[in-house]
Amino acid sequence: MTLARVRTVYGHFLEAICIILMVALAVEVTIGVAFRYSGYSLAWYDEVASILLAWVTYYGSALAALRRSHLGVPEIVRLLPPELRVVVALVAEACVFAFFIVLAWVGYTVLEVLATDHLVSIPEVSVMYTQSVIPISAVLFIIAEALVLPEVLREARRPHRDQLSPDVT
Repeated sequence: MTLARVRTVYGHFLEAICIILMVALAVEVTIGVAFRYSGYSLAWYDEVASILLAWVTYYGSALAALRRSHLGVPEIVRLLPPELRVVVALVAEACVFAFFIVLAWVGYTVLEVLATDHLVSIPEVSVMYTQSVIPISAVLFIIAEALVLPEVLREARRPHRDQLSPDVT
């Protein structure tokens, strides 16, 4: 299987997760509003909605990483001299990897601490389950970054428009 195919399959996987979470959030909020309008508010719907929104955000960030849609300033790297571009791109990617590796590790470590805490409105549900999104999405983000790393390096090696000869432009 080619890297492009792996990226496509992984992208569909992340899209499916995000779609399922967004549909669940929309249904849950709609039900909550309907019950509130009828005078029988559900005690748990706003807490669950905020958890679902956080999950959409975390899983969506991995999808955005795969699509290279996060805010960035790639023009800074493109304007560097050719011999520095790949080095700067690698340092930037190493910082991203390091951050998400630490986030995954700390997020996983914190889950043990949260195992005894429970949701306020649904005491049967441990906060550990709701916060598991942090280490899981960090790992998904790392995978996405690894899958786009060849493209990042290819772009860093590509000459900037100002550096091309007049015949090429």
